Amino acid sequence: MKSDGNLEAVLKAGHFAITGELGPPRGTNVEAVRKKAQYLKGMVDAVNITDNQTAVVRMSSWGASLLAMQEGLEPNYQMVCRDRNRLAMQSDILGACAHGISNMLCLSGDHQKFGDHPKAKGVFDIDSIQLICMVKKMRDEGKFLSEEKIDVPPRIFIGAAANPFGEPLEWRVHRLAKKVAAGADFIQTQCIYNMKTFRQWIDQANDMGLTEKVYVLAGVTPFKSLGMARYMKNNVPGMDVPDHLIKRLQGVEKEKVASEGIKIACEQIEEFKEMKGVAGVHLMAIEWEHKVPEIVEQAKLLPRPKLSRSGPHKEA
Repeated sequence: MKSDGNLEAVLKAGHFAITGELGPPRGTNVEAVRKKAQYLKGMVDAVNITDNQTAVVRMSSWGASLLAMQEGLEPNYQMVCRDRNRLAMQSDILGACAHGISNMLCLSGDHQKFGDHPKAKGVFDIDSIQLICMVKKMRDEGKFLSEEKIDVPPRIFIGAAANPFGEPLEWRVHRLAKKVAAGADFIQTQCIYNMKTFRQWIDQANDMGLTEKVYVLAGVTPFKSLGMARYMKNNVPGMDVPDHLIKRLQGVEKEKVASEGIKIACEQIEEFKEMKGVAGVHLMAIEWEHKVPEIVEQAKLLPRPKLSRSGPHKEA
């Protein structure tokens, strides 16, 4: 069975979707999750709950997802291949769906050597494409990877990630095609700053008919500071920050850089709205959740459609 969650309904209805991101705390601080959730509620159609991002131990994605649901948010439960074998993965998927989680993002995961437990053993029993295949098999065929039957199959909307900027560039769209073939229903991309390169990627995806089979959400991360922009340009693999954006931020007063970063993000969103093959945006306001309402309002993305079984209505 398939999910009947809000994100899936919004995308299928043809609305320009927006997803957000919430990083769980490094402990059992429930209020930290609740506080972040309040900034996102009514602003996004679903929110990614990250899974030990950057290989640093945090509250589990499914645990924080349940807290987000209590606050009225629809979670996009993340699962990385780094930390679990196929038994644990399938078990966690069943548990998450039993609690009403309807969206899942399938990821490889950052290598543990970059995190706070560099000597941890990486599992990588299966990769992200195999994970997508496994979830689809569980959902559509009602079978585990072992071919044994599932008594009540999980209902889940399957997501995957894509990086249009990794080298070699000409192969990036083919990796997207593999994830679509594996069963991805929606794609969230890496943070986009080089709009020219992204346009080339989405044009290729359009030409190959991929955007007719999957919903693509373009990744947007606003710059908080000039230092952040420089760091992402020089130190983050797979990131492409053009020089003209650095120069633009250098040209404004220090106390106005954050506002300029938000302005750049909103300009990008306006472009994405008109871009063939882009079904929405994935807004990654990293530890800047309190700015999400300002960004979403400035980008003219309110009010959000709220779709339910009884039919569509606008959230007040």
